[in-house]
Amino acid sequence: MTLLEGRVAVVTGGSSGIGRGISLAFAEQGADVVVCDVREDPKEGGLPTHEKIESDTDASATYVELDVTDPSAFENAMDAAEAFGGVDIMVNNAGVWWPEDFLTVTEDEFQRMMDINVKGVYFGAQAAAGRMSQGGGGSIINISSVNGIYGNGGYPTYTATKGAVRTLTYSLAHGLGERDIRVNAIHPGAINTKIGPEDMETSEEQMAQLEAMIPLGRRGEPDDVAGVAVFLASDLAKYVTGESIVVDGGWTSWR
Repeated sequence: MTLLEGRVAVVTGGSSGIGRGISLAFAEQGADVVVCDVREDPKEGGLPTHEKIESDTDASATYVELDVTDPSAFENAMDAAEAFGGVDIMVNNAGVWWPEDFLTVTEDEFQRMMDINVKGVYFGAQAAAGRMSQGGGGSIINISSVNGIYGNGGYPTYTATKGAVRTLTYSLAHGLGERDIRVNAIHPGAINTKIGPEDMETSEEQMAQLEAMIPLGRRGEPDDVAGVAVFLASDLAKYVTGESIVVDGGWTSWR
């Protein structure tokens, strides 16, 4: 049984990390996938996501170069989805993160993170919802963070962006429900990806301290998030909208 047979998904930030994991999981469940990103090659190495989908599954996939800070660019992704039958699932996953000192954050640094993490989600959802409204509905999944639920002094701008994604999700679920479009958010915790700066290194001691704080005793992997995305995209969640699902190994449950 494939949960997403006959569906078409658009995934931003789909070349690497969580977006790659979601794209591959969707394809394994029967969906055709439009992989959108500013770079085609995955940060982790290996085949580009769309090529891996076509080599490892029966699904079809294509890559669209997409900068989520340009609202007009989303139409290219929607047009690519039309070639497969039209978008049914939109995953707004593209995002950036870096540690910062609140007292030294510049306006440009603040605006860049807002443009990618909030503006990109807003206009990605808008573009998808416009097409879904013509096609009978669909599922929009916004990737937030546990930092969209609680604050962290080490990265205040990132926390602000992810809080915005959480409440935007609730607003869109309310406003788009009459169009049969479900909108939900996933809040990952510490996931093993390369979302941070390329020159940032974490020592084994720091990693051990982090994992000791997680009840399940390990960092998550992209497929841990992907499984939840499959659920939200499928008919198993046909009466689920306006929800936030935390995927963090239990980290926030005792904070």
